[in-house]
Amino acid sequence: MKIKEIIKNLEEFAPLTLQESYDNAGLILGNREDEVKQALICLDVTEDTLKEAIQHKCELIIAHHPLIFKGLKKLTGSNLVERLIVRAIKNNIAIYAIHTNLDNVKAGVNGKIAEKLGLIEPQILQSQKGLLRKLVTFCPIEQAEEVRNALFRAGAGSIGNYDSCSFNTQGEGTFQANENAHPFVGNMNSLHTEKEIRIETIYPAYKESAVLKNLFATHPYEAVAYDIFSLENILPDVGAGIIGELDKEISETSFLKKMKDVFKVECIRHTEFLDKRIKKVAICGGSGSFLIHSAKLAGADVFVSADIKYHDFFEADESILLVDIGHYESEQFTKELIYGILTKKIPNFALRISEMETNPVKYF
Repeated sequence: MKIKEIIKNLEEFAPLTLQESYDNAGLILGNREDEVKQALICLDVTEDTLKEAIQHKCELIIAHHPLIFKGLKKLTGSNLVERLIVRAIKNNIAIYAIHTNLDNVKAGVNGKIAEKLGLIEPQILQSQKGLLRKLVTFCPIEQAEEVRNALFRAGAGSIGNYDSCSFNTQGEGTFQANENAHPFVGNMNSLHTEKEIRIETIYPAYKESAVLKNLFATHPYEAVAYDIFSLENILPDVGAGIIGELDKEISETSFLKKMKDVFKVECIRHTEFLDKRIKKVAICGGSGSFLIHSAKLAGADVFVSADIKYHDFFEADESILLVDIGHYESEQFTKELIYGILTKKIPNFALRISEMETNPVKYF
């Protein structure tokens, strides 16, 4: 199987366009056209995971965290990143990262955590704006259904739990073809009036290429008239964090014991207990302190994340329990998530989940 086929399946689930501006997700090292027989899934590319890939003859490493965040000016092996890249190249191992784009989809990193905690009706905590587009096009009445269906197949027309959504109005279009045209209807150098359907539908911005491709492939006109509008509406299944509810409320101490059991941690940092029951839970795998305010606004009883700084804990302000379980600990199920995405799409491809614990933080 070629690397590009594996990438296609990963990016259909978590498009690269959803990664944060600071991120470097995608193919870090290697050629998309290269053939691979086996891949290793890990959180971090380290000396141990690279050794593991070499040992098991994996030609591709799929990591959550990108090996390269900043630009490289040389490859002399003077630091860990350079050494890992040189060694990967020598062993013909490609490296792919699926990072904040996987964080920002509902069924991604945070969705997996919600599943492990048994949260009911999980929703995105902080949805993203500006990711929706509206397409308006004009089509002869007889071909309108074919064009609409092609747009829907490309991913347009989904609103919440509904698909194939569009608005259609009938009107008349006018045009005059010059001597260089090949008109579908009408005559050259003669004004033509055609009864048309105005088709309006929305789509996520990251599906624009596919939507336009299907539009042009099915629309009968030589020159397709269409408009694209950027929308401020939120895309409810894309954004940061997840919020949901436990099946029944529990005490704060019981909740922390549950966290220790699910995430296999011995030490949890948290704010002062508020002597209230825990029912509504907000979560964010990795560094999520930027979502504390959103969790409070959403009425969460507790916010679970990692890398919460000293001063961030004051933001609890006796209104929410803040819980820091550690960065690695909060994202440990991501390997399982990536494995599930790929085995569902390509069940016959050989995948290995790394057995290495790459957590650089130790406790004494």
